[in-house]
Amino acid sequence: MSSFTRPIAGSAPFLRSVAIAALLGATMLATPLAAARAEQAVTAPGPAAAAATETKGETVEQRITSLHAALKITPNQDAKWNAVAQAMRENAATMDKLIASNRTTAPQNKTAVADLKTYQQFAQAHVDGLKNLIGSFTTLYDAMTDAQKKNADEVFTARQTARLHG
Repeated sequence: MSSFTRPIAGSAPFLRSVAIAALLGATMLATPLAAARAEQAVTAPGPAAAAATETKGETVEQRITSLHAALKITPNQDAKWNAVAQAMRENAATMDKLIASNRTTAPQNKTAVADLKTYQQFAQAHVDGLKNLIGSFTTLYDAMTDAQKKNADEVFTARQTARLHG
C-alpha cells in the first residue's frame, strides 16, 4: 500500500512544513501531495494546514486517468500522453521519498532553520517536478488539435480556478 493511502502520523513542525509545501504544489498539474494533504487533514494543525487539506486527495493514477479523459486524448496521442503520465508518476514518487525521509527527524529535534530547509526541499521538489512535467506536456500540447488545445486551456483554467477558490 502506498503512502498515499495511509494516514501520516507526524509532528506539528513536520506537518506544517508538508502543509506549506502542499500549498505551493497547488499550482502543479500533477499535484503529487494532493493525497498527502487529504490524509493529513486528520492530524494537521493550524490554518495553513487546514487550507492545504481543503481539496480531496486522489492518487496519482486517479489523477492521470481523470486528466486523460478531461483532455480527450486520442489513441494517436497516447505515446505523448504516456510521457506526461510518467512525469506525473515520477513527481509523485519523488514526493513520497521526500516525505518518508523527513519523517526520520523527531519534532523536538527540529529547529526553525531545519524547518525552513525542509520547506525549501519540498518547494524545490515541486519546481523540479513542474519543469519535468512541462517538457512532456508541451510535446503533447503541440500535437493536439486546436479544439483539444482550447479544451486543455479550459480544463487547466477551471482546475486553477477551483484550487484558488476552493
